[in-house]
Amino acid sequence: MPSHLSRRNVLLAGAAAGSALALSAAPAHAHGRPRRPFGRYGSPSARLTSTTLYVHPRGAGDFTGLQAAVDAATGTGRTLVIAPGVYRETVSVPADRTGMTWIGASEDPRDVVVVFDNAAGTPKPDGSGTYGTSGSATTTLRPDGFTARRITFANDWLRADHPGVSGTQAVAVKVIGDRSAFFDCRFLGHQDTLYADSASLDTVARQYFARCYAEGDVDFVFGRATAVFEDCDFRTLIRPDLTSAPFGFVFAPSTAVANPHGFLVTRSRISSEAPDGYYKLARPWVPSSDPTARPMLTVRDTHLGPGIDAVAPYTNMASGHPWQDQRFAEYRNTGPGAVITVPANRPQLTPAQAATHTRQAWLGDWRPQA
Repeated sequence: MPSHLSRRNVLLAGAAAGSALALSAAPAHAHGRPRRPFGRYGSPSARLTSTTLYVHPRGAGDFTGLQAAVDAATGTGRTLVIAPGVYRETVSVPADRTGMTWIGASEDPRDVVVVFDNAAGTPKPDGSGTYGTSGSATTTLRPDGFTARRITFANDWLRADHPGVSGTQAVAVKVIGDRSAFFDCRFLGHQDTLYADSASLDTVARQYFARCYAEGDVDFVFGRATAVFEDCDFRTLIRPDLTSAPFGFVFAPSTAVANPHGFLVTRSRISSEAPDGYYKLARPWVPSSDPTARPMLTVRDTHLGPGIDAVAPYTNMASGHPWQDQRFAEYRNTGPGAVITVPANRPQLTPAQAATHTRQAWLGDWRPQA
C-alpha cells in the first residue's frame, strides 16, 4: 500500500513529466514536429481569440502564474490556456469574471497542476488566525459560467507533516458559481478535497463534472451545490494514522431544505486503496450556518468497489441529524459495495422515482457543452 508521505509524489508525478517535456531547454519533437507549449491552442503571437490569454511557468506565455492571469482577465468570456507545469499558488477568481474558461494545453490533466498546501488549521501569515475550511482552498472559483478542461486541482497538505494541527480540512478547489462545468479534470487531496458550494443559502449553484477523478478520505466531495457527477471516478485513500474503520466518507452533501436537487452521481465508479469495507459512501452535513439543511445524495448506475461498507454505507455526522431523515437514495448500483444485505440501510429509488433523478432534471435549462 502507498505510504501517507508518498501521496505528494504520486499527486505530482504526472505534472513533473509534463513539465519536463514543456520546459526542456532543447525543443522536444513528436513525429518530426516541434512540440508547442500550448499545443493546438495557439500562442501569444497567434491567439485563438482576442480574449485568450496564455500562461506558461517559464515565460513563453503572457503570464507565468494563474492569479496574475486572472487579475488581468477582466470582463466576461475570457479564456486562459495553461501550459504543462506545476503552478504552486493559491488562486481566487472573482465573481465578475463570468464565462471564464481554463484549458489545460496538454491532452492529459496530469500535466497541468494547480496546487498549494494550506489547511483549515494553518496560521495566516498576518497572525489574524487560521485559514478555516474555505480559506484553505488552493483554488476558489466564484463566477457563474466557469469551465475547466483537463486540469488537476490539488491540495498536498499532509497530516503527517503537521501532527499538532487539528483543523485538517484542506480544500483543493471551492466552486461557488452557477453553471460551473469541469471536463476531464482531477481533484486531489485528503480531507474536503472538492467543495461544491453556492454563494448563499438561497442561491442555487448548478455544477457539472464529466469524466473527472476525485480522491481523498474524509468528506472529500462535499457542499450544498446542485452537482451532477457523470462518468466520474472516486478513489478512497489509505489512512496510516488510523487502524480501524471507518477511514472516511466519500460524500457529505449539505443541501438546503428548499433545494430539490443535491448531489447526483451517475454512471461512475468508486474504488479504494484501503481495506475492504473501511469507507462509508456518505454522511449528511448539516452546518451550524444552516441548521435546517436536508442533505441530498442520489447514487445511481454506479459501480461501488469493495472499499465501501455494504452493510452500513451511511452514517451520521451529528446525532441530531440522522442520515435516515435526509434525502439519500440509490438505484441500480453494482459491485461488492452495492450488495444489499440490510435493506433498511440502503434506500432505493423506484423506477418512477429514478426517472426524475437525471442530469436533465438537476441542471434544468442549462446544457453544459462537452
